[in-house]
Amino acid sequence: MDDLISWLPEEVLGSILSLLSTKQAATTSVLAKRWRHVFRLVHNLDFNDYDHVLPPEEGGRKWNLIRESFRKFVDALQCASSIKKLSLKCHFRVENEMAHVNSWICNAVERGVLEMSLDLWTVCVVVLPRALFTSKTLVKLTLGSHIDLGNIPPGVSLPALKSLFIETIFFSYGDLCNVLLPGCPVLEELSVRHVNCEGVPFCISSRSIKKLTVYYKFETVITDMPGMSFDAPNLVSLDYSDYALEEYPQVNLESLVGARLNIKYSKLIKWPDMSGLINGISNVHTLHLTSASANVISRCVKHGLSLPLFKNLINLSFWGDHKRCWKLLPYLIKQSPKLYTLLIQGLDDYTCDGTMHLVKVKVLHLLAFGGTARELEHLMSILGGIMVDDGKMLQTDDARWRCSIQVQDRFRFLRLSRSSC
Repeated sequence: MDDLISWLPEEVLGSILSLLSTKQAATTSVLAKRWRHVFRLVHNLDFNDYDHVLPPEEGGRKWNLIRESFRKFVDALQCASSIKKLSLKCHFRVENEMAHVNSWICNAVERGVLEMSLDLWTVCVVVLPRALFTSKTLVKLTLGSHIDLGNIPPGVSLPALKSLFIETIFFSYGDLCNVLLPGCPVLEELSVRHVNCEGVPFCISSRSIKKLTVYYKFETVITDMPGMSFDAPNLVSLDYSDYALEEYPQVNLESLVGARLNIKYSKLIKWPDMSGLINGISNVHTLHLTSASANVISRCVKHGLSLPLFKNLINLSFWGDHKRCWKLLPYLIKQSPKLYTLLIQGLDDYTCDGTMHLVKVKVLHLLAFGGTARELEHLMSILGGIMVDDGKMLQTDDARWRCSIQVQDRFRFLRLSRSSC
């Protein structure tokens, strides 16, 4: 039977090989003379030296041979054909090895790359090529991990970049906000993560971003931080996880629709000031508060914080694990005149007595792990009396509540709908 695939145009063969991993595509070069260089036409390049690196105890000459093998493999795919994606995961010990990495990055930029992911591991200061920061085609850029970029070169111009993901990257102070972001005029999504290391920046400013994720987890330096500011007037979605800071001096989030806060209390800052952040998100339509956030906000309320009016809040997800959290919930409901749906989690830890007046809430959800009797008992106290019928239907003393239970996976969802009468 004739080899019909081999008679296809090289561009088509390149598209077919792009469905494979780069390593698998390269193995086709031994099929026949016709296939010797076809793998160089793949659109998606994925290089990972983790498969080539020996354990440290087996270093020395073998290490160098494998490192050289990896470099030759990557060099073999440096050409002029267009590519869509480049994913590069590698680590190196000395600065002169960065010259190879930079040449691969520049080659991808010259070939009009659309998406680039760089996962570099080294103890050296990394100086990325200027070409990366002036790409006219790059739409998505991921930078990681645990590397020091020093100073970002001036004159950043990324006119097509829409998504930027930063994973534990060290910049010179202010470089992200003052140098990189201003050069990304159409950026829509930004993610900044710092785990077990000092998180910078302390201010995120962009008029174009619509989705923002900030995840900081490094408690020991928070006393040295000047606070956190958000200047993003067109932001629609915020996911913010951090320790509560001394202040949030500027929070401009006038277009915010959805927010998730996971703010943890630290004894290093005994009296955090959350007023700037809470007032800054008061336009939100959907709000998710973790138990850590409920805890720290309730602490601030106890020491003088007045909750603003959440005039647009329709959906509230609330997790409580402490008495002070459950004292905060009625206050939140009172300040939310349009609240329609309330999702309560963690009723096993409910510690307050008395009925919670839910006159404004139309739909109440209880998310429970198994729906324990204790949780139903707590729910009874919140609603002012509740009866269980065969574990399937629930009826309250208030006839305006219609109740039902839904089971999904391991979780039991209790849904209460309030009639309009």
